[in-house]
Amino acid sequence: MYTFKIGVLFLLSSLLLSATCERQKSNDATPEDQISQRGTLPPVENRDPNIDYAPAFVGQTRIGGVKTTTPYEVTVIAEGLAKPWAVTALPDGRLLITQKAGSLRIATSDGTLSNAITGFPEVDDRGQGGLLDVAPAPDFASSRMLFFTLAERTAEGSLTAVGKGRLSDDETTIEQFRIIYRAIPYFDNSMHFGSRLLFNKEGNLFVSTGERSDLATRYNAQKLETAHGKVVHITPEGEPVAGNPFIGQEGTLAEIYSYGHRNPQGLDIHPVTGELWLSEMGPRGGDELNLIKPGKDYGWPAITYGIEYNGNTIGEGITAKEGMEQPVYYWDPVLSPSGMAFYAGNAIPEWQNNLFIGGLNSNHIARLVIEGDSVVGEERLLADEGQRFRDVGAGNDGALYAVTDEGRLYRVAKAD
Repeated sequence: MYTFKIGVLFLLSSLLLSATCERQKSNDATPEDQISQRGTLPPVENRDPNIDYAPAFVGQTRIGGVKTTTPYEVTVIAEGLAKPWAVTALPDGRLLITQKAGSLRIATSDGTLSNAITGFPEVDDRGQGGLLDVAPAPDFASSRMLFFTLAERTAEGSLTAVGKGRLSDDETTIEQFRIIYRAIPYFDNSMHFGSRLLFNKEGNLFVSTGERSDLATRYNAQKLETAHGKVVHITPEGEPVAGNPFIGQEGTLAEIYSYGHRNPQGLDIHPVTGELWLSEMGPRGGDELNLIKPGKDYGWPAITYGIEYNGNTIGEGITAKEGMEQPVYYWDPVLSPSGMAFYAGNAIPEWQNNLFIGGLNSNHIARLVIEGDSVVGEERLLADEGQRFRDVGAGNDGALYAVTDEGRLYRVAKAD
C-alpha cells in the first residue's frame, strides 16, 4: 500500500520510502481557481489532433482546465489483482471487483481482499472479453443477487451477455448463475463488447454493447434488428422494459434504448438530474461523452470525429448528419475512456456531480465539470501513476475507487 496527498497551498516535504510509501504533493491552486468551477486554465490537451475536424459548437472539445483545490489523498490499497475490469460498491461499503478470467473479489476500504469467488460459466476472456461488469441488485441486502456482463463464447461465436446469480452466504461462490440476456448476433472475435450495466431507480437495467469492431459488424450499430452498438433497457429477467422507444415496431429489437455506438465502456446516471450519460471509445481520435436519450441515434459509423487506425477517413469523413446526435464532448487524441462514475458525495464539495472517467492508454482519470448538458472544465488526475485506469467507482464513504489493468486498486479521498 502507498499513499500520497495533494494539498492546496504548499508542497509537503517528500517522505523516505517506507512500507506505506507515502508521497506528498501540492496542486498549486490559486484563489481564483477556488472561486469558479468553470475551466479558466489552459486545456489539459495540447497535442495536435489526428485530424482537424471542426467541433460542432464551442466547448465540444478541449475545454478550459480546472484544478482541484481541496486537499485529497491517493492510496494504492491493494495490488496483484488479476486483470480487474469493474469496481462497484456494495450497500455495506465493501467493493465488488471482477477479474477478466472469470472470478470476483470483494475488497474492504482498506484493501483487504477476499479469495477469488467462483461459480461463473466459462467466459471468452480473449482480447477485450471476459467477466466484465457487476452490479448489485437494488434489494441485494435481502436477496444477495448480483448481475454481471460477460463475453459468452459458443460454437456460433461470442457476444455480450447479461447474467445473474446469488452471492453465497459464506461469500465463496455465485449460486445458480444464469444468463438472462444475449446481445445478438454472435460473432467470432474478441473485440468491442462494451459491457457496462447499471440499475435505474425503477429497478431496471441499462446495458451498453459494442459493435464488435470488425468491418463486417461495424454497421450493425445502425441496424435495429441487432443488439450490437446499442444501449439496451431490460428488466431483471432480461425482458424489454415497457415504454422502450422501439416496442411494437416491426423488424426492431424491443430492448433497444439508443443506437449508433462504437464501444461504450462507461455508463452512469447523473445523481441530480437522473439523466443517463455514456462514454465510448472512438477509433483514432473521436472518443465521446454522450447524453443518452431514448430512441436517439448517436451516429457511429456514419459520423465520427475520429479516423481509421491506418489514417484513412471513416465512411464519408463527416462529423454531422441530420437525425444523428452530436457528442456532448469529444477527445482527439484519445482519452481511451473505460468505466466512469459521477461523484455524489459531500466530502469534496467541488467534486459534487462531477464525472470521473478512467483513461486507458491516456493513463489518467479525467475529471469533467458538467453544467446542464455541457462540459465546462476538465482536469487530469493520477497522470503520473503510469496506469491504465479500467474503471472508476463511487464509494459509499465519499471516496472514489479505481482499478487498473496492471492490477491496482486505488482509493481517492479527502485528506485527513
